[in-house]
Amino acid sequence: MLLAAACLLPAGLRAQEGPLDPSPPRGITPDQIIQKFAAREKDFKIARDAYTYRQDFTVQTLDGGVVDGELRQVVDILFDDKGKRMENVVFAPQPSLTRLGMTREDFDDLEHRLPFVLTSDEIPDYNILYVGQQQEDDLHTYVFDISPRTIEKNRRYFEGRIWVDDRDFQIVKTEGKNVPDYHKGQENLFPKFTTYREQVDGRYWFPTYTRTDDTLHFKNGDIRIRIIVKYSAYKRFGAKTRITYEGQELPKGEQEKKDQPQEPPK
Repeated sequence: MLLAAACLLPAGLRAQEGPLDPSPPRGITPDQIIQKFAAREKDFKIARDAYTYRQDFTVQTLDGGVVDGELRQVVDILFDDKGKRMENVVFAPQPSLTRLGMTREDFDDLEHRLPFVLTSDEIPDYNILYVGQQQEDDLHTYVFDISPRTIEKNRRYFEGRIWVDDRDFQIVKTEGKNVPDYHKGQENLFPKFTTYREQVDGRYWFPTYTRTDDTLHFKNGDIRIRIIVKYSAYKRFGAKTRITYEGQELPKGEQEKKDQPQEPPK
């Protein structure tokens, strides 16, 4: 009945965020920024589908400040010997959640929607409003508010805010929630979340950390939940995969270089 993640990174990882500057960007229009990051996001989506990685998530319910239920799972996202994507659960202790249950939409959000992607194909589905510029640690970013134009049956959307770095034109931070909530029959409500990305391969900004601390307002009472999701150990799967950037396939030698872990820029 839930799923997502939000708020702040833990102490020591917390981003240093500057004030929001509402002035327009210089030398480029908001529409040009949107087109640039949407094209980069399309490349990113294709690239991430060719990577293996580990997803470690914890879902907790809290009574006041005390955890009274928990679900923990560590999953490796891999490929089988035929190149088909698969999941391998490596750690899943007995859950103790009693006040809410995880739905298909919740698990789908964990893998596909908390690392929100907005590609050029999806731009027509959203209202995208430029709201300003903001410093995030060492990154200078353009900030946009996003909401679905319409909500079609059996489709999920993102509603919230994104931060796009001004050098690579890729989304580096996402804050909002997945919509719609479902109120008819069995309630299925979704909390606000914040996802942070890091440049883990020297080219693409991949999601590495998501967090939520939110209260869901069910008919039978409020439930406070806390979720932490960590994405790690990214590695490109080598069998017949194509990695592109700015619409161009990388030369084989350059692709091999990208398989080597690199430190994110300071």
